[in-house]
Amino acid sequence: MLLLGPTGSGKTALSLELGERFGGEIVSCDSVAVYRRMDLGTAKPTKEERARLPHHLIDVADPNQPFTAGEYGRQARAALREIASRGHLPIVTGGTGLYLRALTDGLFAGPERQQELRVRLQRSREKHGEGWLHRMLVRLDPASAARIHANDAAKLIRAIEVCLAARKPLSQVMARDPLTGFRLLRIGLNPPRQELYAHLNQRCAEMFAAGLVEEARGLLDRFGPVKALDSLGYRQALAVLAGTLSAEAAIEAAQQGHRNYAKRQMTWFRREPEVHWIEGFGDEAEALRTANELVQTNL
Repeated sequence: MLLLGPTGSGKTALSLELGERFGGEIVSCDSVAVYRRMDLGTAKPTKEERARLPHHLIDVADPNQPFTAGEYGRQARAALREIASRGHLPIVTGGTGLYLRALTDGLFAGPERQQELRVRLQRSREKHGEGWLHRMLVRLDPASAARIHANDAAKLIRAIEVCLAARKPLSQVMARDPLTGFRLLRIGLNPPRQELYAHLNQRCAEMFAAGLVEEARGLLDRFGPVKALDSLGYRQALAVLAGTLSAEAAIEAAQQGHRNYAKRQMTWFRREPEVHWIEGFGDEAEALRTANELVQTNL
């Protein structure tokens, strides 16, 4: 079962209830929850919640360890097989759309990362400006350039890297490996937009009140300015430490960031096939009743 929805929609609460009813285990699908010691800014299930059911793909890497969508897909698929071998129901829950795609559809097996080339491309971008990489990709692979935003440096660099290593356009070497052996039931949570935004505003304020800035300071001291700390909440907390944002401004920026992220998540998940949408939060009785009927009917 795949439990989808924007951040703050109550996926954790619903997954726990369904897991207890149907003998399930939780497989997290969150690109930040994979990191150890990043707790306050990730809204991970609490220790009490994790004690109710087995959880997978939480706290599996340190923040300074690269953890790609492809690696998530490999580990999550292994977890699904392990759970199924025990006769339990795997419940994938989270809001990282690319990780979900890596799990269900697979990602193309492209060439390995070439750090020296990446550094050269990044320096070239800094020298020639924002549009330089996109213009380069237009020459190498017009089809990929048409779907990658001109300011998305990470995707542009990867596309150019693949083109040069494979000696053919990225659009020609992409090949996927869809998940097999499982029937997928997709349940989506779609709470009222304004109520969701109010909840996210409150949750962000509570993260900072609980010590997010101090947690970010400890992570920065231990691991340095790693990419994982550029995630929502931590980015704003680091700005407080750097003196570029006041605590109040950081909270407001994080709140806005989470609202924007929730909107992007819903846009992504609307493209998922065969999703059974539930209009409400996952901790509401009606949502649980509807989800319970869906599981009984489809699984």
